[in-house]
Amino acid sequence: FKVKIIINLWCVKSKRPKEPGENKIKPVNKKVKPRTPKMKERESVDSSLKSQSILTQVMDKGNFQKLAATLSLAAGQSIELRCKGSNVTWKYPSYLDTFKDSRLSVKQLDRYSQLILANSTAADTGEYSCWLQLCNGNKCRKDETKTGSTYIFFTDKEELFVPTPSYFEIVYLNPDKPAVIPCRVTTPSAKVTLHREFPAEEIETDGTDIIYDAKKGFVFQHPTSDHKGIVYCKAESQGAPQISIKYHLLYVEVPKGPPSATIAVSSSRARFSDRVRVVCSVLGEPDVDVNFKWQYPGQESRRPVITQNFWRLINRGIGHTTRISKSVLLVEDFEDIDAGNYVCIAQNLQGETTVATKVELK
Repeated sequence: FKVKIIINLWCVKSKRPKEPGENKIKPVNKKVKPRTPKMKERESVDSSLKSQSILTQVMDKGNFQKLAATLSLAAGQSIELRCKGSNVTWKYPSYLDTFKDSRLSVKQLDRYSQLILANSTAADTGEYSCWLQLCNGNKCRKDETKTGSTYIFFTDKEELFVPTPSYFEIVYLNPDKPAVIPCRVTTPSAKVTLHREFPAEEIETDGTDIIYDAKKGFVFQHPTSDHKGIVYCKAESQGAPQISIKYHLLYVEVPKGPPSATIAVSSSRARFSDRVRVVCSVLGEPDVDVNFKWQYPGQESRRPVITQNFWRLINRGIGHTTRISKSVLLVEDFEDIDAGNYVCIAQNLQGETTVATKVELK
């Protein structure tokens, strides 16, 4: 009788209706697939790997510190940076290479590259970055996932502006790209203003069309001919204000593209022993270099000619400035072998233009 009651109770209990959301118990021996992270999670992991920095600063007692986007150090201090990797390339203020400064030492070791800058000065202020090179034979490329960068301010109350080798600089104002007046400071907290020399006035920086960036200088987002003239910067930081070098702002308005070239000859018909002069001219942007190549009748016979290249800035009115580049080919003693086509090929970063003229023998 007792057994029968227990069995009936168990049967009643087992027939309890399942609660909403209640699942059956899974067999213990069933294999469960590992959870695959969702797309957003994978993307965040990938992006964090890309932003991983391989650049560190060596501190006292052998400690290391990951570097932030900016770092401030007092001028006179020495600094040691390390970049992980067996094939590392560095970028730092270019003047350290230009003047072959002995204070700078860069060494590649087995597992990292080391950069040491001793007795720093205000002029060392700038970006210090490194990246790993991936090489296949003689061809190398930058590994975008393994880089490091920091901007270091070497503060000096006597040098609020980063020193430059010149006392005067030209800045070209191009209507289709921002222009930078590079009066960078060594103290990021310094208050910096921009001033016109004539008429003497402060130029308002509205934070939109004209902004100030301590790592770049004043940036004109949309330059116009109204901005041309001579300007300078003034900085203040817990002391007497300091003045930067002067900058001459020249407005430029020339079409972008391959060189706009023309060719002219002193005479299209020459006699024996005449002196023939062929000139190839290009009008272009003031800061764009032009390279010239010549093809001429006596070239294969190694006929001696003289070539000379030069350029100068010219003012085309209304404050517009452009650059005229010229190449001159000179035949001192004209002979029959010199008769024929003279071809000038002018090249810039946008492409090349070919122009030609013919010289005949009288």
